[in-house]
Amino acid sequence: MHDLDAGMLILRFAMGGVLFMHGYNHFFGGGRLPGAGRWFDSLGIRPGIVHAWVTAVVEVVAGVGLAAGFLTPLSAAGGVGILTVALIVVHRRNGFFVLKEGWEYAGTIIAVCSVIGILGPGEWSLDSAIGWTDVHGWGGFLLSFGLGVVAAVGLLAAFWRPPKPAAV
Repeated sequence: MHDLDAGMLILRFAMGGVLFMHGYNHFFGGGRLPGAGRWFDSLGIRPGIVHAWVTAVVEVVAGVGLAAGFLTPLSAAGGVGILTVALIVVHRRNGFFVLKEGWEYAGTIIAVCSVIGILGPGEWSLDSAIGWTDVHGWGGFLLSFGLGVVAAVGLLAAFWRPPKPAAV
């Protein structure tokens, strides 16, 4: 079983690191939170600054949670939710390839977070240390994928008003 535990540790560290760094970049890179807020506003997700904060916090917390294997299905749901919003709002109409702003990256993150929810964190995790390892399989999938998608759809229904296309 150590092979699976090692694999899950590597997968959790990789996915957690990606999510953490994405959130960190919202806080400290490029246009920082005000720039991210303006971008969200331009996409029709308002108020943009609030969503910039929420996105950055969820990415950092979910990234740390995945890496540590702490509340793993809920941490995975954070990744699924954030990237589902990104896939729908930004990437879906651009095709598959990320080089053309397509949904390749977002879809991969959603899939990996869902798989982590299904398989569970492995023995080398904080969840294992506290005895919270029974949530995996269909339950882990429902928490990671299901909760993430429901949160994304709820956010979009409440706050997304796509900008009208420019008149030609």
